[in-house]
Amino acid sequence: MAKNLKIKLVKSLNGRLDKHIATAASLGLRKIGQETVQPDNAQTRGKIAQIGYLLQVTEE
Repeated sequence: MAKNLKIKLVKSLNGRLDKHIATAASLGLRKIGQETVQPDNAQTRGKIAQIGYLLQVTEE
């Protein structure tokens, strides 16, 4: 069974770079407190690396 990552947006997107806002949207995160479950793969890890300062990540 493939591992998943539970990703939660914990900081606001207001005033962030457009690129970072787009990355959060691609993860399905638009509002503070929203959570999503994503597969643990290179693409997801790259997105987390880019906007990790806005997120809380836990393994499922």
